Amino acid sequence: MRIACLGGGPAGLYFAISLKLRQPDAEVVVLERNKADDTFGWGVVLSDETLENLKRNDSVSAAAIKEHFAYWDDIAVHHQGQKMLSTGHGFCGIGRRQLLVLLQARALELGVELRFETEVRSASSYADDYDVVVASDGLNSSTRNEFNEIFKPDIEKLQCQFVWLGTKQKFDDAFTFIFEQTDKGWVWAHAYQFDDDTATFIVECSQATYDAFRFAELDQQQSIAICEGIFKDYLGGHPLMTNANHIRGSAWIQFPRVLCEKWSHKNMVLLGDASATAHFSIGSGTKLALESAAALAQHLSDEPDLAKAFSAYEDARRFEVLRLQSAARNSVEWFEDVERYLHLDPVQLNYSLLTRSQRISHENLRLRDPKWLESAEKWFQEQAGVTPGSPVRAPMFAPFKLRGMELKNRIVVSPMAQYKAIDGCPTDWHLIHYGERAKGGCALVYTEMTCVSPTGRITPGCPGLYHPEHQLAWKRLCDFVHLETQAKICCQIGHSGRKGSTRVGWEGMDQPLVDQNWELISASAIAWSDGNATPRAMSRNDMDSVKQQFVDAVNMAEQSGFDMIELHAAHGYLISSFISPLSNARVDDYGGSLENRMRFPLEVFKAMREAWPEDKPMSVRISANDWADNGIEPEDAVEIAKMFYAAGSDIIDVSSGQTSTSAKPVYGRMFQTPFSDRIRNEAGIATMAVGNIYEADHVNSILMAGRADLVCLARPHLADPYWTLHAATQLGDRLEAWPQPYDAGRDQAWRLADRDAQMAAKT
Repeated sequence: MRIACLGGGPAGLYFAISLKLRQPDAEVVVLERNKADDTFGWGVVLSDETLENLKRNDSVSAAAIKEHFAYWDDIAVHHQGQKMLSTGHGFCGIGRRQLLVLLQARALELGVELRFETEVRSASSYADDYDVVVASDGLNSSTRNEFNEIFKPDIEKLQCQFVWLGTKQKFDDAFTFIFEQTDKGWVWAHAYQFDDDTATFIVECSQATYDAFRFAELDQQQSIAICEGIFKDYLGGHPLMTNANHIRGSAWIQFPRVLCEKWSHKNMVLLGDASATAHFSIGSGTKLALESAAALAQHLSDEPDLAKAFSAYEDARRFEVLRLQSAARNSVEWFEDVERYLHLDPVQLNYSLLTRSQRISHENLRLRDPKWLESAEKWFQEQAGVTPGSPVRAPMFAPFKLRGMELKNRIVVSPMAQYKAIDGCPTDWHLIHYGERAKGGCALVYTEMTCVSPTGRITPGCPGLYHPEHQLAWKRLCDFVHLETQAKICCQIGHSGRKGSTRVGWEGMDQPLVDQNWELISASAIAWSDGNATPRAMSRNDMDSVKQQFVDAVNMAEQSGFDMIELHAAHGYLISSFISPLSNARVDDYGGSLENRMRFPLEVFKAMREAWPEDKPMSVRISANDWADNGIEPEDAVEIAKMFYAAGSDIIDVSSGQTSTSAKPVYGRMFQTPFSDRIRNEAGIATMAVGNIYEADHVNSILMAGRADLVCLARPHLADPYWTLHAATQLGDRLEAWPQPYDAGRDQAWRLADRDAQMAAKT
C-alpha cells in the first residue's frame, strides 16, 4: 500500500507511525511545506488518560514523549488579587516543536519518508499515484477546500479573540488562569509550562475589548507590549514572545470550530484539524488528532475495502469528536460570557471555571481535591445562612428562603401533568401522588398547571381552581403536606390558550378532543398546528375576564393553604402566547415590541401579586428560548425576567420551548441550565433550573457554580418519589429527615449504601 500524508503536523506524523507499526511493508510518505524544525504555537496539553492511549498504540514514541513532559496537578486562578488553587487534575505539557521532533524521529526509525519544504499540490493530484491520500493539512486544509461540496464543512468563528504567545517566566507549579480588568475591558490568560525553560501564555479577550484596544491596527510587537503591561505582575520581568513572525500585522485570531459532514472522498480522507477542531480551552486538539490518527491506521489495516475502512473510522471517531466539541462549546461559552461570572465570590468563580465544560462534575472534583471541595461546600452553606460549625453537606442540602417561606434544601418537584382530575377537581390520585413526593425529601412540591376556568384547561383531565370543591380538594392535600412532611407546596396557575381542548397525554398529545371541544382564545388567531382549532384573538373584555379568573384562582390558592404560587407564562399557553412573537401578531398595544407583548402578562401577574399575601413568594415560569427563527432568544429572556422581577416575582422558573411546532431544541444533560445561568448572573435574579437534570451530581454542580438557586426535577420524581432521600443516602448524608414510620427502611438503605461504598473502596 502506498500512502501520502499531506501535512507533517502531529496528526500526519502519528498516522504514519501507527500505519507502519501495523503494515511495515507499506510505503508511507509525509509531505510538509515547512522546515523540519519550524513550528507555530508553543506548548500542547495532554492528559494522563491520553498518554495511556498513546502508550497502548506505540510504547516507544509514548516513552519518548513522556521523557519531555512538564507535569502539573494543580490549577490556579488569579482574580482581584486572590489566588485560588485546586489539585488532582493530572495534566502534562510538551513543546509543539519537541513533539514534532520526537514524532519525526520515530517515523524515520520505522521507515516513513519525510519530505520537508515541499509545497503540497492539490489532493486530487496525488490520488492517482497513491492508494490512500491522508489530508492532515490542518485548520486551513486545502484538501477540504478543494472538495468543499463533498466534505461540507461547518466552520464557525468563535466570539473571543486570542493570541498564542510564550514566556520564560515559570508557570511550572500549576495550569494558570489570570483575569485582569483594564480600562477597556477584561483580558485573561491561559498559562502553562511545557519545558524547563518556557511556558505557553495565551492572551484572550472579548471582541469589544479587542476593538477598544485597537489590536487589529497594531503589529505583533505593539500588541505584545500591551499584553506585557496588563500581566506585568505575573511575568516577573520576563517578556512575552511570539513565533508567528511569518504573519504580517496582528497575530490575534478567532478560533474556528470545524466539523465536516463527511470525512472521506474516493481514496482521500481528512484527519486532525482538517476534519474537526476542539478549542484550546479544554486542551484536546492534539489529543483528538493523535487518537484519530491511530484509529484511522487501525481501520485501514483491519479492512481491505477502502470505503468500508473509511466509514468504520468515521463511525468510530465521530462520537468522540462530538463529545469533545460539546465540552469545548460549554467551555468556550463560559469564556465568551466570562464577564457574567467575574462578580462571583472567588470560591464560586473557581468552581464555575473548573466545571465549565461539564466534563468535571461535583463528585469528580471530590475525587481530585476533596479538601478544596469540602471548603467550597462549607462556604456555600455559610452563604445560605447555616450556623458556622455545622456538619459540611452538599449544596443541594443547603436551605433557601423566599420571603417568609423557608425551604430545607434546594430540591423542587417540577410540575408534571397527571390528567387525573374530574371536572377540574383533584382526586385521591393527586393526594397520593403529591403526598408521596412531599414525603420523599424534597423542599418544594409543585402542582401541575392548575387552570383558572373550564375552558382554560389543556385537557378534560386537568385540575382547576375555579369551583369551591376544587379549593376543598387542594386544601386536603396542602393540609397533609404541612402535617406529615417538611416540604412546602406551590400551585402553578395557568390558562391553556390555543393549546386547550385536547386529549389527555396518553391518548394523543396536543390532539383535539374527538367531541365536546370548547372555544379557544389566544393572543392572536393562530392555531397551534394545522390539526388544532384556530383560537379567537382576545379582546380587551376577554383580557379583563381572564385576569379576574387568575385573581379568583389566587384567592382559592390562599384559602387552600398553598405556600407559594407560580404564574405559568411558558410553553405556548395563554400568557406565553402574548410573549412569543411566533404566536402574537397583534398590531395594538399588546403586540409588536417585547414591551408591548409583555403588557398583558404583566397585568395578570401584578393582579395576582396584589391578591397574594405579602409574606408568601411568587414565581413565574418562562420559556427562555423558542428554539425557532424569529422567536424568543436567551437575551430576550433576561429582559422578560427583569420585567417580572420588577413586578414582584421572587424567582424565575427557567424553562424553554414548546411555543411552536417549528421549534428545534438542542437536547442534552442540563440543556436549559444555561438560560437560568444567564438570567441569574446577568440580571441578578434568583432562578430555578429545569430540564434533563437527573443526578445529584448535576444538582450540586449547578448550585455550587451559581447557575441557579433551586433545581427542579420532573421525570426522576415520577420514577422515584423518594429521589432526594435516596440521593442523600448515596452521598453518605445522614442528616436528611425520613418519615418516622420509615425508619427501618432508612436504616437498611444506609447500611447497604455503606457496604457498597466499602466494596467500591476495596476495588
